[in-house]
Order: sequence, then C-alpha cells, then structure tokens
Amino acid sequence: MSEGSESADGDVRLRDVTEDDLPIFYEQQADPEANAMAAFPARDREVFAEHWAMVLADDSVSKQTILFDGHVAGNIVRFEQSGQPLVGYWIGKEYWGKGIATRGLSLFLGQVEVRPLYARVAKHNVASIRVLEKCGFTVAGEEKAFSSAGGDEVEELVMRLVAP
Repeated sequence: MSEGSESADGDVRLRDVTEDDLPIFYEQQADPEANAMAAFPARDREVFAEHWAMVLADDSVSKQTILFDGHVAGNIVRFEQSGQPLVGYWIGKEYWGKGIATRGLSLFLGQVEVRPLYARVAKHNVASIRVLEKCGFTVAGEEKAFSSAGGDEVEELVMRLVAP
C-alpha cells in the first residue's frame, strides 16, 4: 500500500486493484451525471467486465484503487494509446468535491515516472481540468473527439505533465 495524505477531510491512499473493487467501479461508471461530465458512456456489465479483465491482465497498465477513509472512492490508471502515455481516473460521485481526485492523482504521479504524461479531458469538465492543473498538468492542445455514445462530437483538452 502506498503512503497517503491526511487532512481534516479524510485519508486518501492507493492500493492495487482487486476483483472485489470491480462491482463498485461498475456502479461508479454507471452514474448518468458522471457520464455527462466525462463525456464517456457507461458500459453495460458484460462490456465492463471484459474491459477490466483486459486491464487487470495487462502488466503494461498501471492501475490503482483510490481509497478514502478505507472506502473505494475510484480508480486511476496509466496506459498507452497510439504510443502516447496517458493517465485517467474515475471518482464516484459521492466523493466529488473533497479533494480526493487531486490527492489520489498526486500520489499516483509519485509512482509513475513516465514523462511527458498526458491526459484527455472534456473541455466542459472544469473540475477534472482543475485536478490536473493542481497536479502540474498544462494545456498542450485541443481536439475534437467522437463520443462512443451516439457519435456526438466532444471538445477535449489534451493536457501534459512534463516535470516529475
């Protein structure tokens, strides 16, 4: 288990993802408000299970569960896409606005040495943009992507972390 950071708001820690975390991750990613914020559609159970089976089997993917006061608050991953190292995270809605994403990402970045490291975030997701900025990411560009939910176009910021 990684060292956490404590504050009046609670204790944030990272640990390896376990199979027991997956039902919680499933419920978190199924929240309609979270889907709208992330501009990412919920996966049905079968597709979700297949996705996480691949993630767990892939040793090139760094994956951690974010704990808040011992409860599963979300997950964070580092993976490669088109040769670009990316970081992504998902926090359960009940944990929003408590600094958990920022503290979890900060801890994770202390474990991941790859730089530059990128993140893609929907331009309207101001809270996630702020999390990335607090952790040292800066805007490297803007792109339009197509959501896999109905093919809607989504404006994304490409954010980059250069320093360790």
